[in-house]
Amino acid sequence: MADTTTRADRAELSKRVERAEKLLQKGKAAEALEEYLLVLRDDPENDKVRELSADLCLSQSRGRDAVRLLGELFERQVNTGDATRASLTYKKLARHGSPTWDQKFRFGQLLEGSNKKLAIGTYESALSDLAKLEDKKDAQQVLARIVALEPVQANFLRVAELSAELGESKAAAAAFKRVAQLTAEAGNDPAQWYERAYQEDSSDEEIALEYGKSLLGQGQIGAAIFILEPQVNAGKTSAELRDIYAEALLAAGRYADAEPLVWQLFELNSNRMSQVTALIGQLLDGEQDEAAVSLARKLGQFQAKRGERRQFVAVMQDISATRRASPEMLEFLSELFNASNREGDYCQTLLKLFDVYCGTGDFAKAAECLDRAAEVDPYESGHTKRLEMLKGKIENKKFDAIASRFTPVSKTPTEATQEVEATLGASTLQDLMLQAEILVQYGMRNKAVERLQRIQELFPHEEERNEDLQRLYLSAGVTPTYAGSAPRVVAPVAAAVPVPVVAPAAPAIDPAAEMRNVTRVAEITRKLYHQTTAAAVLTTAVNEIGGHWEVSRCVAAMRTPGSTPTAVQEFCGKGVKAGDSPAIKQVIGALQDLFLSSPASEPVVIADAQNGAELQTVRAALVELGATSVMAFPLSNGEDSVGVLAMLHNKSRAWPQTDAVVLKTLADQMVIALNNAGLRRLVKNLSVTDEKSGLLKRGSYLDLLLAESKRAAQNAAPLSVLLLQFGRSAALLKEYGEAAIEAVMEKIGQQFAANIRTNDLAFRYDTTTIALILGETAEKEALMAIEKLRKVIAEVRLPAKDGAGKGHSLEFSAGLAEAVVRESYDPVDIVTEVINRAEHALATSLVQGPGKVVALAAGAVA
Repeated sequence: MADTTTRADRAELSKRVERAEKLLQKGKAAEALEEYLLVLRDDPENDKVRELSADLCLSQSRGRDAVRLLGELFERQVNTGDATRASLTYKKLARHGSPTWDQKFRFGQLLEGSNKKLAIGTYESALSDLAKLEDKKDAQQVLARIVALEPVQANFLRVAELSAELGESKAAAAAFKRVAQLTAEAGNDPAQWYERAYQEDSSDEEIALEYGKSLLGQGQIGAAIFILEPQVNAGKTSAELRDIYAEALLAAGRYADAEPLVWQLFELNSNRMSQVTALIGQLLDGEQDEAAVSLARKLGQFQAKRGERRQFVAVMQDISATRRASPEMLEFLSELFNASNREGDYCQTLLKLFDVYCGTGDFAKAAECLDRAAEVDPYESGHTKRLEMLKGKIENKKFDAIASRFTPVSKTPTEATQEVEATLGASTLQDLMLQAEILVQYGMRNKAVERLQRIQELFPHEEERNEDLQRLYLSAGVTPTYAGSAPRVVAPVAAAVPVPVVAPAAPAIDPAAEMRNVTRVAEITRKLYHQTTAAAVLTTAVNEIGGHWEVSRCVAAMRTPGSTPTAVQEFCGKGVKAGDSPAIKQVIGALQDLFLSSPASEPVVIADAQNGAELQTVRAALVELGATSVMAFPLSNGEDSVGVLAMLHNKSRAWPQTDAVVLKTLADQMVIALNNAGLRRLVKNLSVTDEKSGLLKRGSYLDLLLAESKRAAQNAAPLSVLLLQFGRSAALLKEYGEAAIEAVMEKIGQQFAANIRTNDLAFRYDTTTIALILGETAEKEALMAIEKLRKVIAEVRLPAKDGAGKGHSLEFSAGLAEAVVRESYDPVDIVTEVINRAEHALATSLVQGPGKVVALAAGAVA
């Protein structure tokens, strides 16, 4: 029945439409319009009739009805997605009437894809209508479309202000933040907009960070801290936020509060070490000495775990030279330098402490510092004067004990031997011998005899087992005698060979400067011997020599005669720019040719190099380098010339003959250090390495351990041997098979090879055993290395069994032995003893169970 009615209605509507069309044909437009409107009333979905009705309304001057009909038609066309018809209808509507803001808004949406400019204009018109209506909520919607099409600063600012008026803080803050960002991109100050953003939403981390940064940049440190502190206290973990907050705290002098933040940032990024060291210096300058030392200790432990102790020592040395002299920090530095075998720095630090304690009236501690400094170097200039400062201010017994260090005292052989065992080592003997040898070479025989007397006192009868010391006694004309008698001085058997120079007469010699140079040679030599590569040897040499002799430029180069230098290192004095590489190479080549033309290969000393005849072929290079005077030394390996050490100064300089002798000695020590570094690298490279695990094979174990023991004895450095066994090999092979165990050991080897220091050597000792030779490592540091290795291989596991998702971890047992290194001991004996002790330690740890570490000291093995 309903369908019959619907069909009847449709039929009726069709008749009405036909009637309206006939009326139009007869020219009766008004009657046709009424008929159409009746149809539209009964059939509101008929857009065709609506369009015809609107057109008839326009023809009949019924504009208001036409606008209404066109508006309805536009809305319906937009809703059905008919964008083309909707656009045409809107234009007709705009011609004959005024569209509503909503119609304008919807028309703008239709235009966004085809005509952005017209769309923005339409939106602006809608926005104007809404302003008149005071409809801010809908205006916000229109503004959002304008910003999407034209994201400029002015539009974001309109959004921000409108959102603020509506009380929508989050939206307002976001818009003000964007205004600030665009302002900054335009090169203007965004501070006021970040302030507005922060006022709207103080909880936003990014807004607080940027506002805090802007305040800090303006010098408003307290305000910056006030803004940033709540964010940090709320647990915000942004590294940049903590960085800026720490910077603000430092600027405010709140160093103690800044320290945890600075340390956290450093742990995340070790490249921030300069910030930590700067904080240490600021704590010192702020007289917060205890906090400064605590932070320095923490940094030292961190760097030691990473194998970068040497860099840490160098940084702390710079801090001590540029910051306030704090007793606590100087005590820490003395411990550090002493543990690092940097005797020169250790002694200088103790002397600084002496001055500080004297200034504060703490003469007991000052005496202790002087006593320790004299133990390291009794010949330091100024010791006697320092001792006089203590006279009457400390106990006479203590005063006499310190004074005895500066005066040779005869002792029985037993007493001397006990003292040597307690306080002295091979490095002290080497230093004294080297100083005496240099003094003999340039004729300072009386001072050389003093050194030999000290050797005789500290190392009685040493010449009976040391051929080098025998020859030194002979060259100085001294025959050692004991049982209370003084050494007998005889005519020297050989005179020192003078160094020919091409220079005017040298100025008067300063004895104090001579002694400083002699003492410095021993320290520089030790540093050279500690280097493990040729580049490190050359770099250390030029920096130490150039800095001590205060020259404009110091250059060391390795070069085969007739070829281009293979390695060049340069030191530049203050204000001197690095030299041009081709110019340096030209000068080095010319100097080496001069050495080769001289049968004795003696040093070359030229007071006026640019005008002298010797280097005229490279005059342009000398001018480019600003070199006026030159002193150069050949680096010779036996009969072969291997390089040049050259000192170039930008002013005329008369080089004392004593300097030539001292520097010639250092040039010889450079060659020895280069040979040591090269031999170690060659032995390591020639050793057969397992390609899969990266470990050295056991066949090279004894040879390399022997070489390392010789090097340790020469440098008076510690040496440790470590054996790590991963379970019982027979049981593991039976349970998992050879292939599986081999794969696991290869993974462990790869991890070890990637994480040990360049100075350390790792070997495949047995099926499930790895051996490590740890150079310059005492027992305490070796135990720390074991824990590091344990963490490194924590994720390496045995194959899973019985459907288990993850296999068992493989724990190791460790045996550790620190070698007994003495220069007088035969290296073969040192190696044999330490190997036996390490193996015994490993056997003991296996008995105690998996994961145990046993370190056996010397004499613990029966």
